Amino acid sequence: MTILVAQPEFVAQGENQKNIEEETNELVLDGGFVLPKTAADDVFLAPEINSFGKSFRDYNAESERQKSVEEFYRLQHINQSYDFVKRMREKYGKLDKVEMSIWECCELLNEVVDESDPDLDEPQIQHLLQSAEAIRKDYPDEDWLHLTALIHDLGKVLLLPSFGELPQWAVVGDTFPLGCAFDKANVHHKYFKDNPDINNPAYNTKNGIYTEGCGLENVMISWGHDDYMYLVAKENGSTLPSAGLFIIRYHSFYPLHKEGAYTHLMNEEDRENMKWLHTFNKYDLYSKSKVLVDVEKVKPYYVSLIEKYFPAKLRW
Repeated sequence: MTILVAQPEFVAQGENQKNIEEETNELVLDGGFVLPKTAADDVFLAPEINSFGKSFRDYNAESERQKSVEEFYRLQHINQSYDFVKRMREKYGKLDKVEMSIWECCELLNEVVDESDPDLDEPQIQHLLQSAEAIRKDYPDEDWLHLTALIHDLGKVLLLPSFGELPQWAVVGDTFPLGCAFDKANVHHKYFKDNPDINNPAYNTKNGIYTEGCGLENVMISWGHDDYMYLVAKENGSTLPSAGLFIIRYHSFYPLHKEGAYTHLMNEEDRENMKWLHTFNKYDLYSKSKVLVDVEKVKPYYVSLIEKYFPAKLRW
């Protein structure tokens, strides 16, 4: 089944938002977050601080958590090689770990905390619901996008014993291409010097083993929860539109969608889907909060979406 998805339009969110801003001198962000107005009305402003009182994605601030995040990236950049990713895709592409529903997998995430994330220390199920509920408020008619937000991080179950208990560096964190030069836009780029791919001349030019415009589908991306959940969705026959699958697969590819690196590898379909990834990303990043979602209250809605876009049981 083919689902046509209209491209997002970046317009004002309506008269209610305008009235609030005029009366209180505050900006109402997408998802209902309120901030003091410090710029022109037509400029999107994101929260400046995370739940720890720090800037979002600040990998240089001095703190114990930041030190652990940097150590995470040191291990990731050393160990995520082209050959490693190839082995992981072959191993997990068999989808022979367990059979369960999407919601059952959501509940498993209560056991997971992402050590690579400097902005969040809540169980992952809360981040998924915070993102999904914020998008649901601003894009009420795009139910596929609500569901995409709910499931985008489900691949983090790779951290659990029943899925092989992979180390954090093999599951979470920013993703990046293998088989071409490591762009300096990658966070903590200095640690790539100890990656074995550095010694392969074929992997150390801008294009590497690829051709310009080849499409991200043909590029080997570092292994993690993104690619795993994409494989699960695709191989189990999900009817999510291509933009949803693109978001799931590349939402951690920050060097691309935040820094603009590696765009020479994209094709036209990638560029169209990137518009939706940019829309999704602000909710993925800026909706992280200490205010928790009532899971049981919203569960029936998301279960109905799961039934619409996925089979009852999936191979993982």
